[in-house]
Formats: sequence, structure tokens, C-alpha cells
Amino acid sequence: MRAAIKVSGMPARRVAELVGWQEAKLSDFLNGKIGCTETELALLLGVCRTPVEERDHLLSLRPAMHVKGWWQKHGSHPPVRLRTLVENVEAAKTLTTWHPHGLPVYLQSADYTRAAIAACPNMPDEETDLSLNAGRELQELLSCMGLQCTFYIHEQALHLPVGGQEAHVGQVHHLLLTTVRTNVTIRILPTAVGAHAGLSGPFTRLTFPAHEPLVFVELENSTLVEEDKDSVEGYLQVVRALDRFSLNAEQSKVMLLQLAERLSKADSSGHDRSLPRALAVGLSDCGR
Repeated sequence: MRAAIKVSGMPARRVAELVGWQEAKLSDFLNGKIGCTETELALLLGVCRTPVEERDHLLSLRPAMHVKGWWQKHGSHPPVRLRTLVENVEAAKTLTTWHPHGLPVYLQSADYTRAAIAACPNMPDEETDLSLNAGRELQELLSCMGLQCTFYIHEQALHLPVGGQEAHVGQVHHLLLTTVRTNVTIRILPTAVGAHAGLSGPFTRLTFPAHEPLVFVELENSTLVEEDKDSVEGYLQVVRALDRFSLNAEQSKVMLLQLAERLSKADSSGHDRSLPRALAVGLSDCGR
């Protein structure tokens, strides 16, 4: 609603006046101190001349405002852009993800993302480019230096040749380049660990400067947003267990470098797939 008022070009005082509210009441509403009826929300949106799609989206959220946790159902397939996730990542202080089978979209190369989209039977072909753009939007958020990111990945996910040999080599190089970012940490859980705390599946945990943490669990055609304190604490325990058994950041870089070198040697395409010399030298020092 704050964004809708801003787009309207009117000051908050004028909006409050038009809907018959005191400005203090509007302020309390925008700060989450009070709720509103469906009629009041519709009046606010009408006064702000909010576009139909945005109006319907905000009206659909009102019944769930006081519910701890939110199950977003997407129908036959998820939208190309998970708006709720994007907005929360933009506001987050830390981002922690766990992926046991594949790589999170934040770390995917373009070839990896395209192959993953093509493998999804519920994603329309005409939405491929839109999905790629949505993935890039999330990846660009990693450049925000105020966001500290930790990615826990199972070793087996690194050996999955998504997109074929050439894309596989490019993806591992992409991971190595990503580790250069000072606000990004990649932690690999070795296969040798065996049974581990993350067997239930992937998730993303976010913390915020002024709000309670929450967890996103992305499913085939829905997204679960966990806000309940006990539920979020349960995921924190999983993160702590993964932290104990995963390689540290430097050991993970060494494993990625070794994998990149093996893949490069196995590449029969005739192209030079070796790592850039400066990167290879720098990462080699990690193992010393």
C-alpha cells in the first residue's frame, strides 16, 4: 500500500482525507499496527487508482495478513517471477539456502537455468525467456553488498551434468567466479557424510534488519512461506547441522577447482576449458 500511495503521486494526508481517515490511522495501517476491512482496502486502492492486476493482488493478501505462514498456490505451474520472494530478498540482511539435488537459481549460469527450465514439464515454452530474466533479477541481488549470502550445496549436485558437458564445465567455472564475491560463501556437504539434516529438501532462510526471519520452501506449483517462530527455528537447526558437517569456504573452493580441472581434462570438444590463470592460481592457494 505504501508503494501504491507513492505511485499515485498524492501525499499520505490527501489519501487519508479522501477515504475518510485520520492521517494517524493511515500511518498506523502502513506500519502494520492495525488492519483494515476489505471495503477500506478497496477504497484506498481506488483512491490511488491502482492498476487492476495490482489491486486484485493486494486484495487477495488481506485475509492472510494475520496468519503466521503462507502457502501460495500457483496453479499448474509457478509464475515466472516469484514476487514475494524477490521483495523479501531485497529487504533481507542475510540469505541462507540449502539445495541437495541441484543448484539454487542464485548460482546458476544461463545455460544451466535454460536446461533446468526445459526439463520442467509444466513450464510453457513461451515463458522460457521470461524465466531467465526472473532468474537474473534474483542473481543481481547478490551484488548488494549489504546482503550476506551462504549457500549450502550437496556434493552430488555439482556432478549433475545439467545442459551437457560444455554447460557443466561453464557452470563450475561460474561457481568459482561467484566465490570471489566478498558477501557470498559456498559450503559443500560431502557425499561421504551420508545421511544428513537436509534430506527433507531445499529451502531459503532470510533474516531482516527490523523483522523476524522467515523461510521459503519452493514446491512444484506452490510456495510455502514459514513465519511461525517454532517452524523457522526448526530450519535454523537444520542450517546449524549442515554447518557442522559441510566443508568450510576454503575447502569448498578447492573442491570446486579440482572438479573444474577434471571436467576440463575430460572435455573432448577440443576447446580450451582451463580456468583463467589468475583465478586458478588464487584458488590453488586455498589448499595450501
